[in-house]
Amino acid sequence: MEQNLLIYNTLTRSKELFKPLNAPHVGMYVCGPTVYGDPHLGHARPAITFDVLFRYLKHLGYKVRYVRNITDVGHLEHDADEGDDKIEKKARLEQLEPMEIAQYYTNRYHKAMDMLNVLPPSIEPHATGHIIEQEELVKEIMNNGFAYESNGSIYFDVEKYDQKYHYGILSGRNLTDIKDNSRELNGVGEKKHQYDFALWKKATPEHIMRWPSPWSQGYPGWHCECTAMGRKYLGNHFDIHGGGMDLIFPHHECEIAQAVASQGDQMVHYWMHNNMITINGQKMGKSLGNFITLEQFFTGNHPTLEQAYSPMTIRFFILSAHYRGTVDFSNEALKAAQKGYDRLMKGIKDLARVQAAKGSQPEVQKFVKELRQRCYDAMNDDLQTPLVISALFEACHLVNQLVDHKAKISADDLKELGDTMRLFTFDLLGLKDDAAEGNASREKAYGKVMEMVLRLRQQAKEAKDWATSDQIRDALNDAGFVINDTKDGTTWSL
Repeated sequence: MEQNLLIYNTLTRSKELFKPLNAPHVGMYVCGPTVYGDPHLGHARPAITFDVLFRYLKHLGYKVRYVRNITDVGHLEHDADEGDDKIEKKARLEQLEPMEIAQYYTNRYHKAMDMLNVLPPSIEPHATGHIIEQEELVKEIMNNGFAYESNGSIYFDVEKYDQKYHYGILSGRNLTDIKDNSRELNGVGEKKHQYDFALWKKATPEHIMRWPSPWSQGYPGWHCECTAMGRKYLGNHFDIHGGGMDLIFPHHECEIAQAVASQGDQMVHYWMHNNMITINGQKMGKSLGNFITLEQFFTGNHPTLEQAYSPMTIRFFILSAHYRGTVDFSNEALKAAQKGYDRLMKGIKDLARVQAAKGSQPEVQKFVKELRQRCYDAMNDDLQTPLVISALFEACHLVNQLVDHKAKISADDLKELGDTMRLFTFDLLGLKDDAAEGNASREKAYGKVMEMVLRLRQQAKEAKDWATSDQIRDALNDAGFVINDTKDGTTWSL
């Protein structure tokens, strides 16, 4: 079943049919975390968004090389060219080596991604492991006349670049606007203009992280790493570059300028950006101090959280909104996501209780026949995960009708219904049934005891001893067992 995937390209501000440069191979680069603190909900959104894209592209038969970097040097405070390196500042506070900080928080990030069921990328390069490649990039830009040296540091000459190319094509800005909005400090500092950005910074005496270069002992500018590593692992031209919308300017704009200044043309075909997670309408981020870490969500250990929320509730919460729309955090929204997730897991589990009939009712057959393509259509329309979830909820409603014998379904249609629900829920949306995994072994252990208890309850019902029957049911409910009386008998679950 051939699918035509449309994705929104930030560069053209339109949805475009996805056509890989070298099919069936697809190259995808996504900006990963700067590892100086615990991952928070804002980190989860791009990770989950591009995990779904990674899963879907592979499902469509593409051979995907997914590169997601680790920033462990060069990212200065406030995304600027002056101030402390975020990792080095943390290292001084903790009295540890910068690489110790980077390794610790990289491990924490990996653990959180694993809990969210985010697949690992094909390659996860570190900025510190690619200093030579970044120096080579700087040399190319200098040789082409788009950078200048100042006191051992190298800066990108934005004005000179803009005269030949256009600086601002991704963000929709022009240099006049950028000049007006920047703090122009002529004659102050190392730069010709305040809007020029660092390609290489000379290290001050107290700066720990430093490497030799033709210009000075120093470290690369933040923007260099993604251009250098993207090119190293995906080539001079590749398909998709992703990240959060907050990276469009200046980070991704500077990446484009570096690529064009060094090789003469754009590296990236499709630029994709997920929107922000907000709290009370303000972007969630470490720099703003309003973030909640993923571990705090999982444990409930934060003053604004009313309870703990499982990793799958968080994943479901993020997928319940389209990746280009904002998501505002609230306990109410997360509780709704928890209910939605539980409903979907129950619907899939209840498939096992459906009894197939000799044939399907016409409306049931029609629904099942169309369900798979409805879900594909939603995914093909720029990853409309909320529409996929909506279709799966309709499937859950049908399952409820089938369990209650209010509808009939054939064995073939039941298999197709189950296969479709599991494909989109588990394989493509990347959800998993946490409760089922944890409860399976316990249900097996409780099985014989529950058989005996339910048999005693059935005997009480047959003797019209309703008080004892209700007492047994209520006691089981209090102990965490869910008892369901159906036309086909009594079922139980944890």
